Amino acid sequence: MLDFTLLKELTQTWGVAGREKAVRAIVLRELEGLADSVSVDAVGNVIALKKGNGSPRGKRIMLSAHMDEIGLQVKKIESDGRLKVCKVGWVWTSALYNDQVVFQNGVIGVVGCNGPVEEAKNDCGKLYIDIGCTSKEDAEKYVKVGDYAGFVGPWYELKNGRVSAKTFDDRVGCFLLLEALRRNRGGGPNDVYYVFSVQEEVGCRGAVTAAHQIKPDIGVSVDVTPDHAYPCDLEGSSAVGEGISVTLGDPSAMLDEYLVDEMLSCCEEHGIHYQRGVMDRGGTDASSMNLSGDGVRVAGIAVVDRYPHSKCSVIAKDDVEAGVELLDQYTRRTFVF
Repeated sequence: MLDFTLLKELTQTWGVAGREKAVRAIVLRELEGLADSVSVDAVGNVIALKKGNGSPRGKRIMLSAHMDEIGLQVKKIESDGRLKVCKVGWVWTSALYNDQVVFQNGVIGVVGCNGPVEEAKNDCGKLYIDIGCTSKEDAEKYVKVGDYAGFVGPWYELKNGRVSAKTFDDRVGCFLLLEALRRNRGGGPNDVYYVFSVQEEVGCRGAVTAAHQIKPDIGVSVDVTPDHAYPCDLEGSSAVGEGISVTLGDPSAMLDEYLVDEMLSCCEEHGIHYQRGVMDRGGTDASSMNLSGDGVRVAGIAVVDRYPHSKCSVIAKDDVEAGVELLDQYTRRTFVF
């Protein structure tokens, strides 16, 4: 059984896209002694390599999970002390309205809206942050134009092995990579690169530079995917608690048929609880890996996440356990192409 203390720490750490250094520090701490090499590139990706046994049939496998989270950025400070903002990544106005956010320096604010939030139509430009100041001069003592704010979303244990917190997207992916690396003692045929990428929420940017360096034969995105079991704005088959999702549809990348079939076979052979997943909106680091270099075969797995891109999304611990097992077993396989 996994110890979820690290996942709790990861979710509660501040790391809006482009400002991931606190998350990166935790990842580097946990990687100590686990990999054959660890590096940080110019944009801030962490790349950990676990070498295989040198088999001529071995592949370079890149697993990518992103460290960053969505948030807001201050674009103007009003004369009455309100902070006007723009979004960083895909942010729902209704997920923030009348709730707290926190700046990188620890300043807390409450999000309000110019007019009824229903009329904002998901325009974050209608939002503002109230940090308790009543003048521009006072507000500028604590927050500057260009500063970033992230969600406040404590970790809660729910019933039936479910947990709720902010930023499971994609701190749970980072957790999967770390736990899978702990199980990788080497000796398999493949060189496995565990990549903790930056800036995924603003266009899957970090994975671009990582894939350029690694030149993988296989790329696997490790992310979350929305739950469809409860009423929401999306339709599909994914459900929290029904196993790790093997991605069959990703609008940002066409997934390789052979790699997907191998992943499904891996689940069946090892008794891993899984579900077939199709995303019809959004994207993952698979897109960046797929189009890097001369092209890379890609696949993906995802933890099903109810109420994603909010401060209180919900996942199942059993799905996380299944995801770690799948990564461990899949990276041990011999791929023929």
